[in-house]
Amino acid sequence: MNLHEYQAKELLKKYNVPVQEGIPVDTPEAAAEAYKQLKVQYGNEFAVVKAQIHAGGRGKGKIRGTEQKGVAVGKNAEDVKTIAGNILGGTLITIQTGPAGKLVNKVLVAQDVYYPGANPVKEFYLSILLDRTEGENVIMYSTEGGMDIEEVAHSTPEKIFKEWVKPNMTLQPFQARNIAFNFGLRGEAFKNMVKFVTSLYNAYVGLDCSMLEINPLFKTSDEKIIAVDAKVNLDDNALMRHPDLEALRDISEEDPTEVEASKYNLNFVKLDGNVGCMVNGAGLAMATMDMIKLSGGEPANFLDVGGTANAQTVEAGFRIILKDPKVQAILINIFGGIVRCDRVAQGVIDAYKSIGNITVPIIVRLQGTNAAEAKELIEASGLKVQSATLLSEAADLVNKAIKA
Repeated sequence: MNLHEYQAKELLKKYNVPVQEGIPVDTPEAAAEAYKQLKVQYGNEFAVVKAQIHAGGRGKGKIRGTEQKGVAVGKNAEDVKTIAGNILGGTLITIQTGPAGKLVNKVLVAQDVYYPGANPVKEFYLSILLDRTEGENVIMYSTEGGMDIEEVAHSTPEKIFKEWVKPNMTLQPFQARNIAFNFGLRGEAFKNMVKFVTSLYNAYVGLDCSMLEINPLFKTSDEKIIAVDAKVNLDDNALMRHPDLEALRDISEEDPTEVEASKYNLNFVKLDGNVGCMVNGAGLAMATMDMIKLSGGEPANFLDVGGTANAQTVEAGFRIILKDPKVQAILINIFGGIVRCDRVAQGVIDAYKSIGNITVPIIVRLQGTNAAEAKELIEASGLKVQSATLLSEAADLVNKAIKA
């Protein structure tokens, strides 16, 4: 589950992680008031207005049809109001959103941390995630923080450092010091970085994050270390331990079909292809998607009905697939182990009869538990459903369907 920047920062503060303070608002007038409040509280003349969407690259992205960037600096209350007005209600297009972009419903008006002082300011990069190859958490960091971190990783990978931490252990003091040392810090900034990294790792573990990214991680002119931005992904499987975090979910940022699928506990990811697929088991789903591509089609979705599928969940999945206008054929590939093939077949029949006239060709391959009963159900239904025994046969039928 993804969080907005302002939500992530509030959670990090609970773990004593210093952050760039800000006020989330949803109107231009509220943005102007937020600027005034921040000016009184922190004494800054400038404020930063940041679009709140679940995507990176906001600083380089632009509101569709304008030159307004997703992150901009306001010099006074009127300036902040204008910027917020340009962003709110607009569609922000970034390198991560693609041409479709994302609608901006809220902005964060944040304090200026680039104030002058005795020491130069510096931007770093730091993220924490699971290294599945090593089976350990890894802290990745670089002295080259900011908007071009992807280019740094591509062109100068030697500037990316890594520190591994065993899942059953806390971040050790020597590791935090090693990170601060590699950042080239000393004195007060060094001490503050050690505290920051330690608190941030505690937040990563305590919140059950799947990924936590701070970019930029910022050293101020008075040697403070703060998170200017925060991208937090929570592990969905751990939300049972955090009902308060589950309440932070913003479904307006998610694909509507994926939201609907989650209501039925279906593992669904929308793709850009022309062949819908319904499968049980992630491995079989990946193999099915490969076969679709080999047959000349493109998968329109990833849909795993799991081992507890019944007629109702299959019907729900069937309806979700059909909502995609790009779908030219549907391949249902079920290997009955835990899930019974006849249940899947009944779900297909119920959905077909409930929805009515379906013009999209449907190819069904059912093998395993109660496969014979499933075949009888489909044949007796009188529906225009093509059946296959082998996956290769199903792929050939898909090929014919999309070329018809």
